[in-house]
Amino acid sequence: MDSPSDATLIEDFLDTLLTESGLRAHTLEGYGRDLEVFARHLKGRGLKGAHRADITSFLAAEVMAGRRPRTGARRLSALRRFYRHLQAKGSVSEDPTEGIEGPRIGINLPQSLSEEEVERLLAAPGDQTPEALRDRAMLEVLYATGLRVSELVALRLSEIDSQAGIVRIVGKGGRERLVPLGEEAQAVLADYLRDARAVFLKGMPATAVFLTRRGGPMTRQAFWCNIKRYAAKAGVETPLSPHTMRHAFATHLINHGADLRVVQLLLGHADLSTTQIYTHVARERLRVLHARHHPRG
Repeated sequence: MDSPSDATLIEDFLDTLLTESGLRAHTLEGYGRDLEVFARHLKGRGLKGAHRADITSFLAAEVMAGRRPRTGARRLSALRRFYRHLQAKGSVSEDPTEGIEGPRIGINLPQSLSEEEVERLLAAPGDQTPEALRDRAMLEVLYATGLRVSELVALRLSEIDSQAGIVRIVGKGGRERLVPLGEEAQAVLADYLRDARAVFLKGMPATAVFLTRRGGPMTRQAFWCNIKRYAAKAGVETPLSPHTMRHAFATHLINHGADLRVVQLLLGHADLSTTQIYTHVARERLRVLHARHHPRG
């Protein structure tokens, strides 16, 4: 940081965002870092004295340094909010970011498994051991519901309504949603609860649905390791992430004609635009299939 006045301006801006916008801590930290980088770019001239040319030269320097377009877009967003904040307070007369367009960001389509790959992955654990029953149940529930892995491992017995065939999830922002399990997932989950969970409990009480051999709740990290192991066993070569099954759930629903707003509700997205990425995934999949199989593809 080049001057205490810049540090004070940034701190005041972040405090305002914290109280008025309710942004997450990591977002605020990112904005703070972006503003510090820009302050260094100004070489001591001070943030309040920045002009439009300073913003454009900063963004150009970021490109020359090999920064990704998404990074440049985020930094411009931080600067835009910062200078609008200063303008609203009367600290600057003009917003130097006015009219500046951010770098174009391509759509990052999430990796999704094909339906055939999902079937192989679901079958990979088998049912010969309590651990296999548990892992198969976890994979089936994950694919049937589109839960986040963090939601899956946090699932409690009281949140499963076996008669109605639904699970109650409290997701991000405390938003509650009811998600159908589906017949196959219900059957596999019932097998696990009846034949395997008691083996892990060892007579001790537990509220978590999915347990380790020691009787504690499964962790995201342990389950992620299991997914990678089963993917290798099933010969699934598509790169995986902890959200892969969630992506497959949404993409396959849309492929089979599900309404986008229904998928939004099932996934627990606050904004429909977040769900719309899966329409792009479906279109891209159709494009690839057309190119591969059409005689003039």
